[in-house]
Amino acid sequence: MCVRRRWNLAGSTLDRSGAGGTAEGRSTAIVADEKKCLSRVVRIRTWLAHELSSVLQCGTARWVSHRVTFDGYPLKRKAIQIPERICIGSALALVTACGPHANIPLRPANLPGALAPTDGGAMLARRLAPVLYLQRDETFPLERVVAVLHPTRRVIAYHLLWRDDVHGSWIPFTVPTDEEVLWVGYDTTYAPTDVWTYWHGQTLHTSWPKSQVAIDVQWGKHGNLPRNVKQSDLPKPRTLNFFYAMAIAGEPDILLGDLTRKGPLCFCHSYRRYRQFTRPITLRERIDAVVRTEDPRPVLTEVFGSKYSNKDPWP
Repeated sequence: MCVRRRWNLAGSTLDRSGAGGTAEGRSTAIVADEKKCLSRVVRIRTWLAHELSSVLQCGTARWVSHRVTFDGYPLKRKAIQIPERICIGSALALVTACGPHANIPLRPANLPGALAPTDGGAMLARRLAPVLYLQRDETFPLERVVAVLHPTRRVIAYHLLWRDDVHGSWIPFTVPTDEEVLWVGYDTTYAPTDVWTYWHGQTLHTSWPKSQVAIDVQWGKHGNLPRNVKQSDLPKPRTLNFFYAMAIAGEPDILLGDLTRKGPLCFCHSYRRYRQFTRPITLRERIDAVVRTEDPRPVLTEVFGSKYSNKDPWP
């Protein structure tokens, strides 16, 4: 599923009615620049297939199954199937038991480089912080928010740490949390003029009409979209109906993830509900730290923990 071509989104309409009607009826363009390949799900399935096939070659179990003898074909077949089922069940239990768990550190009391609440940059970061609109069935909580001001560009990055991702969380050695990032650009009057969002390996960009920035957050995966973006303009195959289909087809993956941490059992609703974003969260009240740096990784490690997605810091 690795896509190596540059995607362009043209003619996307932002319906601003959901954000106070400040930009209703305006048309804007979204440009998508590829940042990372989307290969996680394919890799997970391949790994699982190989691991199970290797476990099923369990010599002891097969030796025992061939040694058990009963008179009568049905009993003999059951005797052969029992060790194989035990082997499969043990393998799945071992894999899910090894699944990673989120170890988010305590909020640091004295974070090096953090701006004081009265600092002009900290006040600007909170004033321009977007409002997030979640899908109403979202299960995972937003744990941490770090705002990063670029030292030379008029851009503020908002790094969001969600408790987990709906897919692949039971796989050993995967990142146990879900980091997302969005950016707000502003002009000399400190009004927002541009918005960039990270969307499954690509960065989407759109102009913004100098009003409150609002972002729609995808269920379970937490991909960010400008509020009320025209969904047919999303880069293919990274569309909402594609991810809705993944949520349905990936139900076994979701259930396995629920064995290692509390999460959703499924998305048991229609596609129409999947693309409704009606739960607002105001980020300005959730920001844990504001810093001014070009390299936010040391700060994010302190606030998010040593293991996080480490996505591109700037658009």
